[in-house]
Amino acid sequence: MNDHQKGLCITTLGVLLVVPDALFVRLIAAEPLTIAFWRLALAGGMLSGGILLVQGTKPFRAVLSAGRYGAIYMLGVGSSGVLFVLAVSLTSVANVVFIIASLPVFAALFSRVFLDEPVSARMVLTMVAVITGLAIIARGSGEPANAHWSGDALALAVSALFAAALTAARHVRQVSMVPGAAMSYLAAALVILPFAAPLSVASEQAPLVLMHGGFILGSSALLALGPRYITSAEVGLLVLLESVLAPLLVWAVVGENPGPWALAGGSIVVGALFVSNLRALRHRRIRNRP
Repeated sequence: MNDHQKGLCITTLGVLLVVPDALFVRLIAAEPLTIAFWRLALAGGMLSGGILLVQGTKPFRAVLSAGRYGAIYMLGVGSSGVLFVLAVSLTSVANVVFIIASLPVFAALFSRVFLDEPVSARMVLTMVAVITGLAIIARGSGEPANAHWSGDALALAVSALFAAALTAARHVRQVSMVPGAAMSYLAAALVILPFAAPLSVASEQAPLVLMHGGFILGSSALLALGPRYITSAEVGLLVLLESVLAPLLVWAVVGENPGPWALAGGSIVVGALFVSNLRALRHRRIRNRP
């Protein structure tokens, strides 16, 4: 297996591990902030422990030495981890994942503003299509019993915050931000601890809570490692799997129907990003052809 195949396998597995994230939020019988606390505390604790065991404190010090860019990354990742759970608790899973799929649009805008990178005509067309899809999703919020604009707004905030984190990370590419993710998870868990009730989770729910943290840990590690071997366009295509599979999984397991508006708007968002990433990948291959 060459490096490219390895990257595809690792990234695909990382995406598949994050697919059940919203389902765990639905299945765990606890308040949203309690679920968020355990989600972040377990993933952050296990990830930090693994890094300390293998590499010591040096990777953590490297992230802290990145200054404001490291701080922006940790703030974006930590806050989006909390807001994701709140968004799922307030609106449909389909709305959340389709809206979060707009992340590349925010990333392109932030890169233009803060990194002075040009926005291609392809990306402009993608933005128009994504905004249209989001407007359709917003139009349908409130019609399914489990969809509401407040959760949609939080999902949009998750997309923007995580895009800001990725933009900050690109500014200090020489520093691995995996330890930053671990620290941000733990910091966010501590911040929301006074508002959560960790011990209120029933004992029979413990396996679900542990699995939730384990899945987040696995996806975080694999999605940090896999993209080192493949292009960003390939990563973008693979990540779209979550947007397709997560609502279907929740629909199959708990019977949560996304509704026609979410399916229509989501299809536009995912379709536009799929075509955009596919064209970017094709352009890269043509450019690199000998």
